[in-house]
Amino acid sequence: MNKWFFNINLFLIVLLIIPSISFATTEYARQTGMSCNQCHIDPMGGGSLTHVGKQFLDDIKIKGLYRPLTSTQRVVRFFIGYIHLITAIAWFGTILYVHILLKPAYAARGLPRGELFLGWLSIIILAITGTLLTISRIPTWKVLCTTRFGILLSIKIILFIIMTGTAAIVTFVIGPRLKRKIAATGIPTEKKEFTVQDLHGFDGKEGRPAYIAYKGKIYDVTNSKLWKDGSHVKKHLAGHDLTDVLKTAPHGEEKILSMPEVGILVETGIKETRPMPVKIFYIFAYTNLAFVFLITFIIALWRWG
Repeated sequence: MNKWFFNINLFLIVLLIIPSISFATTEYARQTGMSCNQCHIDPMGGGSLTHVGKQFLDDIKIKGLYRPLTSTQRVVRFFIGYIHLITAIAWFGTILYVHILLKPAYAARGLPRGELFLGWLSIIILAITGTLLTISRIPTWKVLCTTRFGILLSIKIILFIIMTGTAAIVTFVIGPRLKRKIAATGIPTEKKEFTVQDLHGFDGKEGRPAYIAYKGKIYDVTNSKLWKDGSHVKKHLAGHDLTDVLKTAPHGEEKILSMPEVGILVETGIKETRPMPVKIFYIFAYTNLAFVFLITFIIALWRWG
C-alpha cells in the first residue's frame, strides 16, 4: 500500500516538472490571448519587447512567471488543486469550529481521536498537494523571494510549517501529558464531595464517568444519550459546573434534575489554576486560530489585493 502510494506521488511530481520548453511561446500567447508580435517587435517572437510586452513583463514581476504546462499537466494540476482546496476547507473549518464555537477546553484534557485523525490527514494531504501545486506554478525558486506572489506564498508556507510544528507538539508531547495527569488524579466514583478539580476528572472520555455540577450538586450523565463521550450537542462538556450555562439553554433545569445525583460540589477557597501543559495548549490553539485568519487574508490579498 505504501509503495503504491509512493509511486503515484512520484508519477505526479515527474509529470508536473517535465520541461515544456517547446510549448512556452504558445502557452503564454494562450494565457494572454494575443499573438507573439503583440509583445515582441520581431513577429516570430523573442528579442526586444513592445510597450505591451513591457507591461506584461512588469505584471510578471508582481505575480510571478507561470510555468508553461501541457494540456495533460493542466488537467492534473486542476484535480490536485481541487483536492488541496477541499482539504484546506475541512482543516480550517475544523479549527474554526473547535476554537470558536466549542472553545479549546473541548480538547484541553486530551484530543479526541476523530479530530486528531482528520487534522493529520489534512496536514499530509495539504503538504503533498501544496508542493505539487508550487512546482507546477513557478518555473524557478527565485520567484519565492523576487515577486509579490512568491513572497506571499513563502509567508503562507512558513505559517503552515509552524502550524504543523505546533500540531506535532500538542499531539506527541502535550496530549500524552494531559492524559497522564487525568489518570494520576482519578477519583473513586463513590466519592460524595467534589472540588472543582475533582469534577474535571469526570469528563466522560475514554471510559471515565461523565459528571456535571448544577447549583452545588453533582449529577451523573454518563448513561444519557445526549452526553455521548462527555459532550452535550458538541458544545457543553462534562466535568464542569453548568449552573450559569443553563440560563441560555433551550430547556429548563428539569433535564438536569432528572439525572442521578451523586454528590455535592464543595468550595476549597483556592483559586483554580490551569496546569502548564494546558496553558501551552491554549496558546497553541489560539495561535493556530490566528494563523488561519492570516493565511486566508494572504490568499485574499494575492487574489484580489
